[in-house]
Amino acid sequence: MHFTDRQDAGKKLAKALMNYVSGDTVVYALPRGGVVLGFEVAQALQAPLDLVITRKIGHPCNEEYAVCAITEEGELLCNESEKDSLDPNWLKQEVERERQEALRRRRVYLGNKEHISVKDKRAIVVDDGIATGLTMRVALRSLRREQPKELIAAIPVAPHDVVEALYKEADAVVVLEEAEIYLGAVGAYYDHFPQVTDEEVKELLKRSRC
Repeated sequence: MHFTDRQDAGKKLAKALMNYVSGDTVVYALPRGGVVLGFEVAQALQAPLDLVITRKIGHPCNEEYAVCAITEEGELLCNESEKDSLDPNWLKQEVERERQEALRRRRVYLGNKEHISVKDKRAIVVDDGIATGLTMRVALRSLRREQPKELIAAIPVAPHDVVEALYKEADAVVVLEEAEIYLGAVGAYYDHFPQVTDEEVKELLKRSRC
């Protein structure tokens, strides 16, 4: 499956999630790209939209290749085989730098607005696609600690092996394109895949029911 842009992917993902329309559903998007899809899903499901902010820690030789991911609360998930080869001091510095960036983004995007608790509710966690799956998995773990009644990962595209890993973290996984042969990057599945800006994220959050 191919997508015109994130908005197109969000609308298609929303159609696949219509069984989850209810008064106790909360949509959580991973900034920045996931917010475009999360907005479409939240609008379609008439659900509030919040963020779960994770940051990728890229390999020192290839920053696009995630070796770890961290949440704003400090929860860390790493590819253990890659982690063993990294300088521990470098990793410690990167972890703290990315955690501070996650905290900065919450302040910029949501100001003083309180995080929406998902305790005893259904959480749908949305991103614009998955490569290694680390950021989505650590986001799911973070929300699991809040004791939701149901935790769902929703993405337009992901490699088959990563989808299998997501089932260990989520109660359900909704994926439009489960790629047996992955094209190497999320952007390869989109015709138009520009960087999403902080301003775009703030505008979408302002327009949502959040």
